[in-house]
Amino acid sequence: MTTDEPDESLLERLTTVHKRALRELRAAQTMAELDSVRRTVLGRAGELLQIRRSIGTLKLEDRRVVGAALGSAQQEVTATLQVREQELLDVEPALAEPFDVTVPAPMVDSGGLHPTIQLMYDLNDAFAALNFEVYEGPEISSELFEFDYMNFSPEHPARESMDTFWLAGSRDSSGSERLCLRPHLTGASVRYMREHPPPFRFVYPGRAYRNESTDSRHERAFFQYEVLIVDEDVPFTAGKFLVDTILDTVFGHRVETRMRTGFFPFVEPGFEIDMVCQVCDGKGCATCRGVGWLEVMPGGCPHPNVLKAGGLDPDRWMGFYVNVGLDRLVMMRYGIDDVRLFHSADLRFLGQFS
Repeated sequence: MTTDEPDESLLERLTTVHKRALRELRAAQTMAELDSVRRTVLGRAGELLQIRRSIGTLKLEDRRVVGAALGSAQQEVTATLQVREQELLDVEPALAEPFDVTVPAPMVDSGGLHPTIQLMYDLNDAFAALNFEVYEGPEISSELFEFDYMNFSPEHPARESMDTFWLAGSRDSSGSERLCLRPHLTGASVRYMREHPPPFRFVYPGRAYRNESTDSRHERAFFQYEVLIVDEDVPFTAGKFLVDTILDTVFGHRVETRMRTGFFPFVEPGFEIDMVCQVCDGKGCATCRGVGWLEVMPGGCPHPNVLKAGGLDPDRWMGFYVNVGLDRLVMMRYGIDDVRLFHSADLRFLGQFS
């Protein structure tokens, strides 16, 4: 019955709507049917709301009667709706369609280790087998550990902001108060030496930061992997052994290397260690800039001033150190020609290594 029939009083309309609503709610078999009744009766344009709006046209004594009946009807309809809703939820299947447990599940995409992290773990395992400890230093360091203890002269250009990321607020400070993102890992060697009694053999992998222009071989954030042996007698052949261990682990075969004299403030003597480019097998390509060789690590004996900064007597203790450009070794391992791909977050690239 419609709400605007002239021969039906407001109270009769209310009674009709009330009874019909209860009947339809109890007969609803789905949540969609239940929601349809709710909108028709209790919604913003519902029948009970229309009756409420019409109460103002009645006499005062009739308003009280109809108003009380409307409130009672609305409570009972709402309660019935809630009960029926719970009943339907209890019997409604969790899945819209029947579930066949014999059908194979779809493959779930899984993540994987970044190729640089994979190589870092491989090197950690190789050196752990040789009784090397894995050490980690802080990424936020200071001028004291990164330059002063590393035998960098006060006027060395690496101390300038064009090369090093200095933290805001410490620009006018110096030493331990002047903070920076570590430009290399080598400062961690002094931290380790100050925390442990000699002799030591340890590796310390991690990320370093430099204010560089990016290209296929350079990034502002990159991974290094350092190895250090300190003992009373460390022959030079120990350095060659470290280099061979690293490259054998990376490539699974012997790799031709060469050592050139090089200057680094923290070692004496110092060397540049190159390897035959594994992308072009020494023939020349964009990765090695056509020369067939790629610089992969500096190395040498820790400078006496560095040993002193670590609390050691350089007349008694000596060692050998190498610093690996980990990203470049990954490029060689997988034939990657652009280091910027490592930080691209491109799943087409990263998914090849998972």
